[in-house]
Amino acid sequence: MADHPHDYGAGEITPRPADSEPETIAAVATPPGRGGIGIVRVSGTAVRAMAVALLGRLPPPRHAKYAAFRDAAGAPLDRGIVLWFPAPHSYTGEDVLELHGHGGPVVLDMLLKRVVELGARLARPGEFSERAFLNGKLDLAQAEAVADLIESSSESAARSALRSLDGKFSQQLHALVERLVELRTFVEAAIDFPEEEIDFLADITLARNVRALIQDLERVRDTAHQGRLLHDGITIVLAGPPNAGKSSLLNRLAQTDAAIVSEIPGTTRDVLRERIAIDGLPLHVLDTAGLRESGDAIETEGVRRAQAAMTSADRILLVIDDTVADPSAVQRLLAQLPAHPAHTLIRNKIDLSGRPSGEQAGDNGVELALSAKTGAGLEALRAHLKACMGFRAPDAGTFIARRRHLDAIERALAHVVAGSQQLERARAGELLAEELRLAQRALGEITGEFTSEDLLGRIFASFCIGK
Repeated sequence: MADHPHDYGAGEITPRPADSEPETIAAVATPPGRGGIGIVRVSGTAVRAMAVALLGRLPPPRHAKYAAFRDAAGAPLDRGIVLWFPAPHSYTGEDVLELHGHGGPVVLDMLLKRVVELGARLARPGEFSERAFLNGKLDLAQAEAVADLIESSSESAARSALRSLDGKFSQQLHALVERLVELRTFVEAAIDFPEEEIDFLADITLARNVRALIQDLERVRDTAHQGRLLHDGITIVLAGPPNAGKSSLLNRLAQTDAAIVSEIPGTTRDVLRERIAIDGLPLHVLDTAGLRESGDAIETEGVRRAQAAMTSADRILLVIDDTVADPSAVQRLLAQLPAHPAHTLIRNKIDLSGRPSGEQAGDNGVELALSAKTGAGLEALRAHLKACMGFRAPDAGTFIARRRHLDAIERALAHVVAGSQQLERARAGELLAEELRLAQRALGEITGEFTSEDLLGRIFASFCIGK
C-alpha cells in the first residue's frame, strides 16, 4: 500500500474563506503624473459605507454615474465618474469602488487621503491582484499575466499575455493535472489491491499513457519556452577591440543614435544598454568598452565592467574589424571571453573589406559578416540570434510564461520520466506513484495550488501599485 496520502486536490494555498474580512485597501490605479483622468481604486468590506460618505448614496452596481466626491464637511473635492462593483462580481471578488476623477496629482492625493480617512489603508504593490487570486477570481498564472500584459514590450508579448490572462495556459496545465490524477488513481489502486490476479502494472495501456503524458509535457514545455523568451527576452553583449564598430552596430540594431560613434579609440567607457525587439523577441543589447590594455584608470574600469557583463549574458557578439583582423589577433580576443555563455564572431566593416555578407563557416565556428554602416548582413544576424535561442514567431497558441513556470514544467517532466523508467525496469508501482505525485505538485506551483506564502510575496511585490 502507498505510504503517502492520496492528495489529488489543492495544496497549501486555497481561496480565502468567506467569513474572513481583510482590511479595505486603496490606491491610485493610474500612472504618476498629470493626465486627463485619474483613478482611485478601493476594495474591501468598508466600500459601501465609504461610497455613501463620499457620494451621499450608494450608486447602482456596474453603472457609470457622474457624481461629486465630497470631503468630511460635504464640500466637493472633485467631480467625475464613479463605478461600484459589489462582491463577488468584481476584479478582487470583494466590494470595489472606482473614482474616476481629474488626473492631477494633487486631486488624486486629496481623494486618496479622503478614503484613508474613511478607514482604508494604502495598498501594497499587487495587492488587488493578490486578493483576486486568494478569492478564487484568478489562478496564479493568470494573476502574473496581468502584470505581464501591463509590462509588455511588444505586440506579440501583449497578445500572448492576454491569452494567459484568458486562461489558455492554465487550461493546458489543468488538463495535464487531470491526466496525472487518472494515472495516479490507476497505479495506487494496483498498489492497494495486490491480491488481484490481474497485474495492472504490466498493462501495456498504462505504459502507453505514461509515454503520451511525457510527450504532452514536452509540447507544453516547448511552448512555455517561447513564452518565457517573450517575457524575459535575451541579453546580448557586444564585445571586441576599440573601433571595431560595436557602437555602430548597436545604433543599427536599435535604429537610433543610442551610442556615440567616433573614430577615437576608447569612446565607450561604460556599459550602454538598449532594449529592442526582433519579431516580438525582446533583446537587451549591451555595448561595452573595447577590450585592450590601457593605462587610463577609467578605461580599465570600463573593460572590467565589460567582462562582468559578458559573464551574465545569454550570448556574446564578438565584433572585429574585418579590414585589419588577423587570425592571431582573433585568437587573443577569443581567449579573453568567458567559457560561458556562447559567442558568435561578427566580422564588421565588410563594406570596406569586400567580404560577402551573411552567415558563414569559419575557423572559430559560425561567423557572421556584416556592415553596421550599410546594414548589409543585419537580417542574417537577426535570424541567427532567434535561431540560437530557439525562438519562433509567436502564433495563436503561444502564451506568456516566466522562468519559474518553465522550471516547474521541467521538474514535472523529469518526475514523469523517472516514474516511467521505474515502471519499465522494475514495475515499481510505489515509486511511479510518488513520481506522479511530485509531478502534479510541480505543475500546481504554477497555478498556485501548491505555492508558499514567501513565493506569493515575491510575485505580487513586483506588480505596480493599484493593480
